[in-house]
Amino acid sequence: MRRLLSFLYGVAAYAAGLATLTYFVGFSANLVVPKSVDIGAGAPWTQALGTNLLLLAVFGIQHSLMARHSFKQWWSRIVPPVVERSTFLVASCLALLLMFRFWLPIDTPVLWQVDDRVGAALLWSVFALGWLLLLASTFQIDHFELFGLRQVFSRLTGRPLPEARFRTPLLYRWVRHPLYLGFLLTFWSVPVMTAGRLLFAAGFTVYILIGIAFEERDLVRQFGERYRAYRRQVGMLIPCPGWLRRSANRTGAASRSVEN
Repeated sequence: MRRLLSFLYGVAAYAAGLATLTYFVGFSANLVVPKSVDIGAGAPWTQALGTNLLLLAVFGIQHSLMARHSFKQWWSRIVPPVVERSTFLVASCLALLLMFRFWLPIDTPVLWQVDDRVGAALLWSVFALGWLLLLASTFQIDHFELFGLRQVFSRLTGRPLPEARFRTPLLYRWVRHPLYLGFLLTFWSVPVMTAGRLLFAAGFTVYILIGIAFEERDLVRQFGERYRAYRRQVGMLIPCPGWLRRSANRTGAASRSVEN
């Protein structure tokens, strides 16, 4: 019965995660949803700024704290390890739902606006590409483990989870964090950039950079020199395959040798 309940909880968390992420697409781009970054009841800019910064901080702290290995060790004493990832997903959904509900638009000033149809279409294409890159990145590693389904399914069927191992599938040979790169493309590739949108994009960008620092520290602790070598060979957010970076490093070393 516990296995079945864990599985149902995991499936519900996965469905909630997909629904929240889908809403996030519309919220971030002012598309379809009734309330978004720039659509909704406004407020004095000081109130909007304080409220929105608090909402960004709540999400950033929740997401970063619960993703840390030390927190997971403590949290697993309270929440069964099999549903730890699903619970993390539920908490992330709640943090985003708070943002969706209480975010206050700051529609002035408009920092830039692209009225040209070709330019706007190009930006929307990059926006869509970012989401496609993000989705593809989850399947390049393990989409169902990332969203907690594999853990609860393995418990239901009595099959042990395979041990974590270091892999660099296709996208990860070009950039270390393609998932985060996808997010950044969506945040900044819009035809109209208001003050509220800038705050939204900048806030999530800062969170991503801080999150990468913590994540890579955990990966170095887990995989040691293998990850250090990978970090030297592949760019963090700017796509660069390992062979190209190694070639550039050798060329730079040869140039310095000639100069000396």
